[in-house]
Amino acid sequence: MTKKFNQYLGKAGHLAVMSEFLMLGWNVAIPEVDFGDDIFVVQDEEGTLRRVQVKTATANNRKSGFSGQFSVSITNLHNITNILVHFVFITRHNGGWTKPVIIRQDDLLNHVTANKVGSVHKETVTFYFSYPPGKVICSGLDFSPYMEDYTDFPAVIH
Repeated sequence: MTKKFNQYLGKAGHLAVMSEFLMLGWNVAIPEVDFGDDIFVVQDEEGTLRRVQVKTATANNRKSGFSGQFSVSITNLHNITNILVHFVFITRHNGGWTKPVIIRQDDLLNHVTANKVGSVHKETVTFYFSYPPGKVICSGLDFSPYMEDYTDFPAVIH
């Protein structure tokens, strides 16, 4: 893949994720300067703010299902503030998007440190997600409970 293609893929992933938050009744905004937050998701009536980092991959077909590879900056993963980042991993497969894997920063960091999830190299953690039918696996752990986990983004009725 070329760098130019990756830019288009990344933006398409952002927009796909933003559309899902909009359908849940949350407002979305793209920060003018990207210091690790790709999207701000806001529940206007309550003033609740969520920070979101979208990671997008293209699928590689496997014997059973497919896989996607994602990179996360170790600095961004460890930079925990009073508003946690929600990482959203989404893969483009067969002309459509997978169900997003949504995981809070502290949970992802715990998986990296305690469960040895991902592959750490220099300043990056690389995650290899495999998608056997109906599941998501990363470093041997079942990440399926994080599929479409909008727990921190309850639907807002307008």
